[in-house]
Amino acid sequence: MTDGPPSEEELAQIRQRLHALEIEHHDLDDVIGRLAGDLAQDQLQLQRLKKRKLYLKDQIQRLRTRLIPDIIA
Repeated sequence: MTDGPPSEEELAQIRQRLHALEIEHHDLDDVIGRLAGDLAQDQLQLQRLKKRKLYLKDQIQRLRTRLIPDIIA
């Protein structure tokens, strides 16, 4: 990647990756919601899923930021 604005190809790759991460984030949200209601659920596993969800949220935000063009003031 260059320091300049991303090319059309790079933008397409970012959008594709963003879409995949958003789907995974949504799926994890559903799984966590179902598992949180089950008292017999392994809390360590639930915590790992929540950490993964937060990681995905951070990655999604970074990619969205790359899609917004810099405004030179």
